[in-house]
Amino acid sequence: MTGATGAIYGVRMLQILQVQKDWETHLVISSAGVLNLKHELAMQRSELSELADVAHGINDIAASISSGSFKTEGMIIAPCSMKTLAAVAHGFGNNLISRAADVILKERRRLVVMPRETPLNLAHIRNMASVTEMGGIIFPPMPAFYSQSDSLTAMINESVGRVLDMFGVNVEGLYTPWAGL
Repeated sequence: MTGATGAIYGVRMLQILQVQKDWETHLVISSAGVLNLKHELAMQRSELSELADVAHGINDIAASISSGSFKTEGMIIAPCSMKTLAAVAHGFGNNLISRAADVILKERRRLVVMPRETPLNLAHIRNMASVTEMGGIIFPPMPAFYSQSDSLTAMINESVGRVLDMFGVNVEGLYTPWAGL
């Protein structure tokens, strides 16, 4: 989790994964992410850490997830600031988030980035293109209006459910996929 607005996306993912038997979660949150967590959700870092199986410090470059020998299904950066996107796009592993993302990309595992800043400038777009060219998936959390959701919770669940579905997480009942007309 980084300093972009949308802390609820990371929190909701951890809540869903917490009840999944076959999934182990590793959390890394930036300092700006902690500020957003407090501001947006009135939540403390310690409360967030309780939702994860393992919580790592942002500067713990020796953490298990900083090595390709540590097997994972992938990584989700939710929300992702443009600063973190730029670090990932340019292989600038200056903290554990960007280092772990670099490892995921070099090991050809799934990286999903949920950018939450608009409007976009050309540098943002080029950084998204760069991450995509390296095999990452850019997934801005945008609601699907065909579901006719009338609540913020339903819209958040839809984005979170679609991302977790990419990893094979059981998201039954979280959202309704498009089935055609």
